[in-house]
Amino acid sequence: VQLVESGGGLVQPGGSLRLSCAASGFTFSRYAMSWYRQAPGKERELVAIISSAGTSTNYADSVKGRFTISRDNAKNTAYLQMNSLKPEDTAVYYCNVAYAGRNYWGQGTQVTVSS
Repeated sequence: VQLVESGGGLVQPGGSLRLSCAASGFTFSRYAMSWYRQAPGKERELVAIISSAGTSTNYADSVKGRFTISRDNAKNTAYLQMNSLKPEDTAVYYCNVAYAGRNYWGQGTQVTVSS
C-alpha cells in the first residue's frame, strides 16, 4: 500500500488549496479514505472521511463548511479542497486508509496559513 500526498504550500488567510492523495497497492474503490492533520505540539486529528463510493462524507466541526473531501475512483485519488483557510489550519496533512486490519499513512504534506 502506498499513499502519496501533494498540493500543500504557503497560503494567506482566506485562501484556498487542494490536496491530492494518490493511492496504490489496494483496490481503492472498496475502501473509505480519510484526511488527518497534525499541528506542532498537538495530536493528529481526523479532518474528513469519505465512503468507498464517495456517497457519504463526514467532517471535523472545525472545518465544516470550509473543506470538501472527494475522490475519483477511476484515478485512485482522494482530494481535500480547503477554502477560507485560517492560521489554525496550519499543519501537516496526511492521507489514511484502513486496509487489512491496519492503518496506512502517506508521508504528509505541509500546509501553512500565514500572512
